[in-house]
Amino acid sequence: MMKDLIFERCRHHFEDIVAIRRDIHQYPELGFDVHRTAGIAADALQALGIPVKTGIGRTGVVGDLDVPGALKRIALRADMDALPIQEMTDVPYKSKIDGKAHLCGHDAHTAMLIGTARILSELRSHLKTHVRFIFQPSEEAAPGGAPAMITDGALEDVDEIYGVHVFPLYAVGEYATCTGPMLAQSDTFQITLTGRGGHAAFPHLTVDPIVIGAQFVTALQSIISRNVDPLDSAVVSVTQFHGGDANLQEGLAGAALNVIPPNVLIGGTVRTLQKSVQKRVREQIERLIAGFANANDATYTFDYQDGYPVTYNHESCVKTVLSAAGELVEEDDLIFPVPPVLGGEDFGYYSKEIPACFVMVGAGNKEKGIVNMCHHPQFDIDETCMIYGMALFTSLVTL
Repeated sequence: MMKDLIFERCRHHFEDIVAIRRDIHQYPELGFDVHRTAGIAADALQALGIPVKTGIGRTGVVGDLDVPGALKRIALRADMDALPIQEMTDVPYKSKIDGKAHLCGHDAHTAMLIGTARILSELRSHLKTHVRFIFQPSEEAAPGGAPAMITDGALEDVDEIYGVHVFPLYAVGEYATCTGPMLAQSDTFQITLTGRGGHAAFPHLTVDPIVIGAQFVTALQSIISRNVDPLDSAVVSVTQFHGGDANLQEGLAGAALNVIPPNVLIGGTVRTLQKSVQKRVREQIERLIAGFANANDATYTFDYQDGYPVTYNHESCVKTVLSAAGELVEEDDLIFPVPPVLGGEDFGYYSKEIPACFVMVGAGNKEKGIVNMCHHPQFDIDETCMIYGMALFTSLVTL
């Protein structure tokens, strides 16, 4: 059976793929500055005799495995960048670079796609389609690496594209996807609220931006509960609130605690699945801050940045994923349809251009304590999940 052959080849390469993942994990790179990681990917493809293009989307890598007589081309995509976060695990392959860590699993994505390239090279006679391997920089940092990859031709002659993400909220051996919106549009906003500073003992002589800002942040949550249909999905989160002169790394040491500052900076994110909802939420945020500012004789600036578009799973590609995954795991391990996730992904740029599907690959293991979500300082994966990631990619192009 093809299933047995696929899993046999995945397990054959597993230890080496784990070693690649751990090596990348120890030397994380941010944004477009992924030269070392891109070099690992390019060298791996070239060792297989796969023609490689480097410098795509600035630092991306693209390789094509062509199959005689094939009539279409499927792209498989992995992201390569890490996060500007301090890792707080005690694993032996912990990040060696302070303030940078692979806490979203992109090291595993890159290693899995390298493993997939090896397996597909071995199973070339079973392939039904040409395959393009896309290793992309800067998924974590807006504007994202996907638009740059597309501009440089990563999708030329590609009929469909598939991406995966390790996901510790599902167990190893599970796949999860849905039709339609899979991941949210992820926007950001920054507000500067300006009042009038002064001595904390004479607040009546000031216009206190901290008090106004605190009221605004509390009221902000009413936008979702009173302006968005309860059956629609949206999230507004304030993630930054800065005022006064305190050094955030040193707490309040050295701060002037008897001074009301003249302004505060408030920042956050908006996650939506529909353009009409995004428009409504954006308008309401500005109306709310304008109301609080005007009522308290303050002024404000409001900067709203559209983020990654919704990652949309096309029905035809979802059917392909369900068929491929159905050959690999039992029905109970195929979670469909999964509710959309309000995380953002620049894979959405690809899904705007051509038919696409994005899949969550279970990476959690409660018995091992692997339960922390992506971006957590103690995030990790059960590396066995990489067998299932490679198996799905392989199955997609051997159906």
